[in-house]
Amino acid sequence: MRIISGKYKGKRLTAPKKLPVRPTTDMAKEALFNILNNRFYFDELKVLDLFSGTGNISYEFASRGAKNITAVDGFPGCVRYISKTAQELELSISPVKSDVFKFLEATPEKFDLIFADPPYDFSTEQFLKIADLVFEKQLLLDDGVLIIEHSDQTNLSEHHQFSEQRKYGGSIFSFFEIE
Repeated sequence: MRIISGKYKGKRLTAPKKLPVRPTTDMAKEALFNILNNRFYFDELKVLDLFSGTGNISYEFASRGAKNITAVDGFPGCVRYISKTAQELELSISPVKSDVFKFLEATPEKFDLIFADPPYDFSTEQFLKIADLVFEKQLLLDDGVLIIEHSDQTNLSEHHQFSEQRKYGGSIFSFFEIE
C-alpha cells in the first residue's frame, strides 16, 4: 500500500502478510480523498477509522494533516502494526484494540468523519448496525459524515441517514449524514 498525498506522498508501507485485511485499493482511496478534499480541511478533522486493518485510511488522513485520528480494530496484530507505523512516521493516530460495535456503544467522543471498512462478507444488517449506532449514539459532530466501504453486493441506500454512494472498481462508498 502507498500513501497517495500529503507529507508522506508516495511512501510505500508493507504490512505483515499474516494480518486478516483487505486494504482499500489505491484507486478507490484516491477517489474518496478527492471527494473529501473538497468538503473538509483535514487539519481540523477529528477522524474515527473503524475496522482499520493496516491503518491505510488513517495514514492517508494523517499525511494530509489530520491530527486527531482514532483507529479501531479487533485484531491485535493490526493494532500493533498501526501503533508501530504511526510512531515511526510520527503520525497522530491513536490505535485502539476493540470490537468495533462495543467501541461505538461505549465511546463518549464525537467525530467529524467516521470511516468504516468492515469485512465485505458482513450481512446487510451488520453494515446497517454501524450506521444505526453512529446516529443513535450521536457520534457525529455538526456537518459530520459517516462513510462505509462495501461491495456492490450490499445495498445500504434504504437507511434513513443515507445521502449518496460512489462506486470505484469493486468498492462502494456509502455516505451518511445527519438530517
